Amino acid sequence: MYVIGLTGNIATGKSTVAAMLASLGAEVIDADLLAHEVMRPDTVASGRIVERFGRGILAPSGEIDRQALGAIVFADPAALADLERIVHPAVVHETLHRLARSERPVAVVEAIKLLEANMRQHTDAVWVVTSPRRQQLERMVRSRGLTPAQAAMRIDAQPPQADKIARADVVIDNSRHLAVTWRQVVRAWNALPGVRRVSVRAPWNPEGQPLTGEQQTP
Repeated sequence: MYVIGLTGNIATGKSTVAAMLASLGAEVIDADLLAHEVMRPDTVASGRIVERFGRGILAPSGEIDRQALGAIVFADPAALADLERIVHPAVVHETLHRLARSERPVAVVEAIKLLEANMRQHTDAVWVVTSPRRQQLERMVRSRGLTPAQAAMRIDAQPPQADKIARADVVIDNSRHLAVTWRQVVRAWNALPGVRRVSVRAPWNPEGQPLTGEQQTP
């Protein structure tokens, strides 16, 4: 199996690129979804988070209120580091478990903290998705219901995009039309060992359906 570590700062378009790779035949493991799982009630990580941040972060259902937790950690770098020390090991463990079960020739680990959590060592290449700060802000306000100030706080809590780019094997610029992003993804895919090559003229299907044989090249 060839493993791609897909990362990039918040709202740069990682999930869009992951969906494109899925349509090409890759298995995508979303570390953010795994973080939701390891933080559910009655898990070890959940107990440690409540112990660290208090019961005020719990919703009436007993679930961790991620917005309440986010308001704390994105305003306090030390608190964010504490949260990551609790969550990252559990997410890495579950990621490796799912990779071991996969039968696809290519797998993608989509993780905003791929490098910070030392998941790089478990991948064959790091792909970094980039977008200008203005687009990050617009996407977060539009799709996540945040105020511009809240969005800016989350962006500023992360390392500069340049830090990730400096460690990338492939950089996907997601600042223009999705058709342009798609062509970049296809070209990078075609450079992977053992994959069936895809024509760069094959259209991106936003529904995420796998490409048909007519859209592939031997």
